[in-house]
Amino acid sequence: MMENTRVCKSTEDFCAICLDKIQEKKTLKCCHSFCSACIDSVFKCKPACPICNTYHGEYTGTQPEGSMTVMRNWQGLPGFEHCGSIVIQYSFPAGIQGPEHPNPGVRYSGTSRTAFLPANEEGEKVLKLLRKAFDRRVIFTVGRSVTTGLNNVITWNDIHHKTNMEGGPQCFGYPDPKYLSRVQEELRLKGVTHDD
Repeated sequence: MMENTRVCKSTEDFCAICLDKIQEKKTLKCCHSFCSACIDSVFKCKPACPICNTYHGEYTGTQPEGSMTVMRNWQGLPGFEHCGSIVIQYSFPAGIQGPEHPNPGVRYSGTSRTAFLPANEEGEKVLKLLRKAFDRRVIFTVGRSVTTGLNNVITWNDIHHKTNMEGGPQCFGYPDPKYLSRVQEELRLKGVTHDD
């Protein structure tokens, strides 16, 4: 049986961060190399390779305190009529922004959001990833709402959810055959995978 190992071959002599010749070379598991001081500095903000965005460690976001509740519904979703649905309820009370937010000390308003997944094998996998992402505080953040233009509100953090059962992608609903694979890729970009 052949072992699956990744061989890193680097022909790059320059650091993609400082754009200078690499000093005290550090090669990541994704095979990209940087100056040791440069990559250590980047990892203080986000433990991901600046070239390919592969995470090296666990990333914790700036999501405020809240809750994630999961319920089951017998009603199927368009495109997934053969199974029921998973209903996720996110709830956040109003609060005060912390030092990790854009305006520390300023109030933000509370909110609640409902999202839907098909209750099939792939939907269950996505649910586990969303739970992990919620626990790592990466699903929501505090900032400016793209839809309303309001500042100091709880907003989605680039992990798209289906907030309607139907209406297709233009209404944030189903059917949308590629949604489950897209959201898994969005979660991977936040460092949330089945492997970690």
